[in-house]
Amino acid sequence: MAHQTGPLGGVRVVELAGLGPGPFACMLLADMGAAVIRVDRPGGVIRGADAHGRGRRSIVLNLKEPAAVEVLLALVDTADVLVEGFRPGVAERLGVGPLVCHARNPRLVYGRMTGWGQDGPLAHEVGHDITYLALSGALHAIGPEGGEPAVPLNLVADYGGGGAFLALGVTAALAAVRGGAPGQVVDAAMVDGVAAMMAPFHAMVASGRWSAERGTNLLDSGAPFYRTYRTVDDRWIAVGAIEAPFYRAFVAGLGLDPAELPPQQDPSSWPELRARFARIVASRSRDEWVERFTGTDACVAPVLTPAEAVRHPHAVARGMFHEVDGVVHPAPAPRFGTGPAVASRPTHTNGTDTDALLTELGFDAGAVEKLRAAGAVG
Repeated sequence: MAHQTGPLGGVRVVELAGLGPGPFACMLLADMGAAVIRVDRPGGVIRGADAHGRGRRSIVLNLKEPAAVEVLLALVDTADVLVEGFRPGVAERLGVGPLVCHARNPRLVYGRMTGWGQDGPLAHEVGHDITYLALSGALHAIGPEGGEPAVPLNLVADYGGGGAFLALGVTAALAAVRGGAPGQVVDAAMVDGVAAMMAPFHAMVASGRWSAERGTNLLDSGAPFYRTYRTVDDRWIAVGAIEAPFYRAFVAGLGLDPAELPPQQDPSSWPELRARFARIVASRSRDEWVERFTGTDACVAPVLTPAEAVRHPHAVARGMFHEVDGVVHPAPAPRFGTGPAVASRPTHTNGTDTDALLTELGFDAGAVEKLRAAGAVG
């Protein structure tokens, strides 16, 4: 494989194919320069135009076959990181758990991505993003006053609490290995990650600054200066005018005199202010409000559709999106001062690189044919 650039250049990752947070974590690692080899299963999800799968090569292995397990362990011998997203105990039953892998490669960082973690009473239960949000307390806090909990995109538990924390844990463990420590297991659980992300809200509850009644607090749409408002053309603007100077700019842009309004931080006045601000915002179009607030410190932004976001001048100027094989990809993040972000590479479909990778591992044509005949590779 061509030499990878970026802060993780030279790092080799073996990814056991899964869905959601595991692939997202490996996308982040690949974007930072790691060489990622995805191990797909026969008949698994076909990776076509999928930004999650960018920057990988793919080999298809049937891990129910002992010969395929040996191929995977040969990959482990050459790897710095292995990432798997099975339920606890599955990797061990397949013969590729941490004890086996570390016996062969003591410096290996073994990343495990689950919803509930490797232990605890729910460790073997199923779940999805919404499940982990519910149990962590985050879902209860999201939604309008008097309404039901609002279901966010699965950015929160899957990608924030799961994939991003896994990528952080893997890179931290890699740093430890490079400092002379042995390899270790990274137990990344989505419910743990969301709980960590809730830290400031627990602090506000403890200090009496957060109510359990959703939609009534500073950051959950309760405050009239931190919420969305519908415009006359049935679009929306987002307002984040928390600080006093920003709030003054916002109400001035609405044509109001801040001195004639109730105190900004008086929650008893918030329902009245929300209704008043909503009536004014509803008198103009979204783009009229954007034009009116441009150049001010009011923290007002249009609520863009995904397609509009790609075309926004700021996104264009920073190169936040680009096309790969006709598919829009977000650019790698974060950015590093030593050079431009690694360009996205096309997603390889399942098994594209099977033969090449087997050759790199030392399997000759006859050995590859035997593996195919045994149903170990595809």
